[in-house]
Amino acid sequence: MRLNHVPTEPSGPTGPTAPMGPYAPGKGPADFASTPAEKKAAAGTIETELEPNTKKATEHADTETSAAQKGFDGWETAAGLKKVADTWDQQVKTLMGRLSSEKTALRGATGLFTGNDTGIRSQFVNQSKLNGL
Repeated sequence: MRLNHVPTEPSGPTGPTAPMGPYAPGKGPADFASTPAEKKAAAGTIETELEPNTKKATEHADTETSAAQKGFDGWETAAGLKKVADTWDQQVKTLMGRLSSEKTALRGATGLFTGNDTGIRSQFVNQSKLNGL
């Protein structure tokens, strides 16, 4: 089974079954919400652990791959290692961008939710006939 794969339930003679997936009614965590402190902590983990450790691992892999390339200089293996290293560098660049985006999104989510709540409250207050009583 692959990661994030949700097997489908077969349809019976009466039609499809109830919704599937990790967040279908009765199938997911009891509390899907997270607090602003949890979002801040997750963003901090990305910044202080995942990003620096990923960068360090990347530098180590680049150094080792470069040394192996030199050892196979003149062989097709060196060209293969270069291609692998280039692909690896692109994947790391994509991963680092994704980590940065997730960190930014986590830090911005609390403000967005608060802004949405305040905006909706303002709409209700302005439209309510009870406003000003």
